[in-house]
Amino acid sequence: MKIKESAENYLEAILMLKNQKGYVRSVDIANELGFSKPSVSVAMKNFREEGYIEIGADGGISLTEKGMAVAESVYERHEIIAKALIAIGVDKETAYEDSCKIEHHISSQTFDKLKEYLKKKDL
Repeated sequence: MKIKESAENYLEAILMLKNQKGYVRSVDIANELGFSKPSVSVAMKNFREEGYIEIGADGGISLTEKGMAVAESVYERHEIIAKALIAIGVDKETAYEDSCKIEHHISSQTFDKLKEYLKKKDL
């Protein structure tokens, strides 16, 4: 199932915050993405209803298997594209900013070839 770019950004942010902090709350997502708390609350309700996240009694947010699959896929694209851009001489900050834009629109074929190329070059 293809989900929207904004949904991919939310799920990737949840994964990254969980890895950084060990827990995720709506306020953390709002701060990370620069969205209002009410907007994040609506999004989290939708993600919960669609089976991408679970929300604990303490308000903690965790990815379901379905949500984790999307988040890990987006995060992998982000990292691989950034590495490829850095390998061709783009500075790290710009590479990660551009990677965030490209990760949602890159074809599977192009992504697979980038990944293959970096693996061959041991990057």
